[in-house]
Amino acid sequence: MLTLKEIGINAVCAKRFLACVQGNLKNKALNTISSALIDNSRSIIKANLKDLENGKKAGLSSALLDRLSLSEDRVRSMAEGVNQIAAMDDPVGRTLSGATRPNGLRIQKVSVPLGVIAVIYEARPNVSSDAAALCLKAGNAVILRGGKEAIYSNKAIVEVMRDALENAGLPKDCIQLVEDTSRKSANALMKLNEYVDVLIPRGGAGLINAVMENSTIPVIETGVGNCHTYVDCSADLNMAAEIVFNAKTSRPSVCNACETVLIHRDIAKKVLPEIVKRLREKNVVIKGDAEVCSIIRDASAAEEEDWSREYLDYIIAAKIVGSLDEAIEHITRYGSGHSECIITENHGNAMRFLNEVDAAAVYVNASTRFTDGGEFGFGAEIGISTQKLHARGPLGLEKLTSEKYIIFGNGQIR
Repeated sequence: MLTLKEIGINAVCAKRFLACVQGNLKNKALNTISSALIDNSRSIIKANLKDLENGKKAGLSSALLDRLSLSEDRVRSMAEGVNQIAAMDDPVGRTLSGATRPNGLRIQKVSVPLGVIAVIYEARPNVSSDAAALCLKAGNAVILRGGKEAIYSNKAIVEVMRDALENAGLPKDCIQLVEDTSRKSANALMKLNEYVDVLIPRGGAGLINAVMENSTIPVIETGVGNCHTYVDCSADLNMAAEIVFNAKTSRPSVCNACETVLIHRDIAKKVLPEIVKRLREKNVVIKGDAEVCSIIRDASAAEEEDWSREYLDYIIAAKIVGSLDEAIEHITRYGSGHSECIITENHGNAMRFLNEVDAAAVYVNASTRFTDGGEFGFGAEIGISTQKLHARGPLGLEKLTSEKYIIFGNGQIR
């Protein structure tokens, strides 16, 4: 097993090679990776079964086991995602702007790779192929560091991708995996400044906070998703029930799932039972404030920390509010800046919500589950950035590049 320093050195060599690679060779490598994932799906799934068995022994929830699980369909989806990335326009080498100065200097701003990107993530093995393919398309070498829950799956996927790279004429070390899943290795990776240009964490609050507090490498923070759905007093009741049901239960283990529903007091007694009726179809646990518990008798009392919790499970917090202002104040206090939704028929309230709620994605009358690079038409993404510098929202190809100024002269001096 290589040391982190050895991995870093290999990555720097790979990034220098990639800086000179044309788009057609990157696309060839991505298409080769896609085919290899399908051809090796059985071995990948076999490795995944070891992770699932260990996860069950470790007591992982059904939602987390779902995130961890791979099937023929999911591996095929991973492969299709890689092909889709190959089909996208190359984000590298674009002339972003240009001008000729009075002294004759021609200055151009062009897009360039970030360099070496490290990605620290948890129990979602599909991130291995998504992140690697995106980084490769944008001309970056990538160091992957997944969680111990998915180590066998990640090793199998990365081995397939590295062999495919070599078959396509690119260095294997364009994609590398840190096989040491100890906390010590994660902390060491966060301080690998000499070799890593950007660090991207993808996971729950614990991982995000640890990276933000300890990394000495520039970080693109991808989001903890404490997402809210606010049901306004003018909301369509059926729409509200359907949107909350979808936002919470279509895939509760992802960051764009709804974790808290806020309901205007004027319609709470009508709409809350309808929302809960739908949620009960998936056995969702309701944690409510006193007013919610008085309407839904089998709801459990919410505690203060429930308002800021990312459950990633079939659990939802519910609160009655007296006004749009109170809803916005609650979201401002407890939200994570990821995705927020208002359900309303009042245009003025909708516009106030859009303008006053500070988040990467703000919705009117639509599920927060749409916060996704593919759904936005950007293709695949590494995660959802909740910060404001460099990138915000779905972190796709364009945001995995930087800028460089190139200057042409004919002897000018200053």
